[in-house]
Amino acid sequence: MAQPRDDLETAARLDRAQALAARLDRPMGVLGLLFVFVVLGQMLATRPGLLTFLSVLGWLFWSIFVAEFLLRAYIARFQRRFWKRNWWQIIFLLVPFLRFFRALQALRVFRAARLARFGSVLSAGIRGGRSAGRLLSGRIGWLAAVTAMVIMVASQLLYVSGSYQRYGDALHEAAMSTITGSELTAAGGFARLLEVLLAVYSVAVFATLAGAVGAFFLRGSGPEEPVLPRGADGS
Repeated sequence: MAQPRDDLETAARLDRAQALAARLDRPMGVLGLLFVFVVLGQMLATRPGLLTFLSVLGWLFWSIFVAEFLLRAYIARFQRRFWKRNWWQIIFLLVPFLRFFRALQALRVFRAARLARFGSVLSAGIRGGRSAGRLLSGRIGWLAAVTAMVIMVASQLLYVSGSYQRYGDALHEAAMSTITGSELTAAGGFARLLEVLLAVYSVAVFATLAGAVGAFFLRGSGPEEPVLPRGADGS
């Protein structure tokens, strides 16, 4: 009888960890959205003082994310099922630490700094998208927020990769490609790959939006039942 009791206790701990995550959804969602703009500011800041402030703020936000995750892991008693369920969060929490591997860049094994910036942008974008899902309940509002996140992440990746020299150009091209599926003017394999992904997203999202808008206007507008004259139904 010990094994079922252990299973019940493990399930209860996982449920408590999940309940904590649900209670923290809204504040963590707000921090997730703010973190997207902090990462963007770190990319564009040129003044040393502003860059230092944004870097400290980014690490502060990241410390809160790590603390929240570790608290949920502690409540779940670091069960294996918890790690299996949340393994992808561990990856995105570890991505910022790639910037400390400067020695690898010096050895030209790989460009650690650029990889860290790519990872920071992607992790911030994914966290921002999940935050939008937590804060918005309507389908259209959620799709609009996620589309804005896709545009911001795509523009930052294009800028970090060197496809565009000015962020304004990268933002404009990413927005047009995401909304209309138009081609990117930048050359290079990364820009071409991102162009295809944005085109696929554009088709999928606007098909969903068209279906949602059509369902909204058609709601309650079905054919009316014919009014039978008295006695026509045999009564």
